[in-house]
Amino acid sequence: MALLAPALIAALVGAAFGWWPLAAWAAHAMHDERMSRRTVRVTAAIVTAAAFGALTWRFGLTWLLPALLAFAACATVLSIVDLAEHRLPNAVVFPALGAVAVLLVPASWAGSAWLPMLWALAGAAAMFAVYLLLALISPSSMGMGDVKLALVIGLLVGWFGLSTWLLGLLGAFVVGGVIAIIALALRRVTLRGSIPFGPSMLAGALLALLVVGP
Repeated sequence: MALLAPALIAALVGAAFGWWPLAAWAAHAMHDERMSRRTVRVTAAIVTAAAFGALTWRFGLTWLLPALLAFAACATVLSIVDLAEHRLPNAVVFPALGAVAVLLVPASWAGSAWLPMLWALAGAAAMFAVYLLLALISPSSMGMGDVKLALVIGLLVGWFGLSTWLLGLLGAFVVGGVIAIIALALRRVTLRGSIPFGPSMLAGALLALLVVGP
């Protein structure tokens, strides 16, 4: 209950932040206007509010929270662009990687433990290697945008250790499988169609963080 008020405040901040500037960032990153500006704004506001509120409730006001919220903000932009255009722009992925990496340093310093940073770097390299292998095996189902996004996700979930890293990896495919089944059932996609995997990767990472916790 003590974290309910901060979580609600974080959700309100997330809604405002999603409405602007995250919606503007997503719109700028898209090549075509396949999604209306209002839809982008509403989607960004709802998703960011939910993510900010959940992460603040789960982790509290700690040195780690800024890295988590930065990840959630970038995840919102990437998910919207990937859903609209089936691509993950470098102009969002690499700033996300840099922001998460920099913001994890104070969290390690505050805890006087630098081993998590080593885990984070190892997690980024390992996640990148897994997705690169999958992209080489099946280029039609896994793009290089997904491979680069794996660096960001691996860095963050790796900071928490092996169990969170594994859950983040497996969670992406579980979420992706559920989405594929629903899309097929609703006839939104055919068996030969493709569904952007970036949102599933990001949702899997978020679920891993919320399940494992601090």
